[in-house]
Amino acid sequence: MDQNKTKATDASVGDYIASRANTQQSSDCRDLMVLLEKVTEQPAKMWGPSIVGYGSYSYTYDSGRSGEAPLTGFAIRGRELVLYLSVDSEPQQTLLSGLGKYKMGKSCLYFKQLADLDLSILEQLIRGSITELRQRYG
Repeated sequence: MDQNKTKATDASVGDYIASRANTQQSSDCRDLMVLLEKVTEQPAKMWGPSIVGYGSYSYTYDSGRSGEAPLTGFAIRGRELVLYLSVDSEPQQTLLSGLGKYKMGKSCLYFKQLADLDLSILEQLIRGSITELRQRYG
């Protein structure tokens, strides 16, 4: 069975941001770090070469594949930032409608800058995501 390639590392979060972020992204990353640390009560930690993660949970899929992943986190993807969230529930979907300017993948919220988002709603989404993951995976 394949091993999960994205694991927590001892790499420097600051070095990652300095090497990838433009000026606006750097500022937004600092603000995201404050928010995510407040919500998770966990410090930032690099997961693989490009994810700044907070906390962790263990999962096992129906296929039998298992691993560990950050409860939430973010990455710099070109001109966008991506925040990793679970938004499967109806309350999470409702919150998304008032968030602002973003694109949503399966569990990836893409945005160009934090100023495009309602930070109060973003915090609620992060809290809801963590609750969903803990309910789903224990």
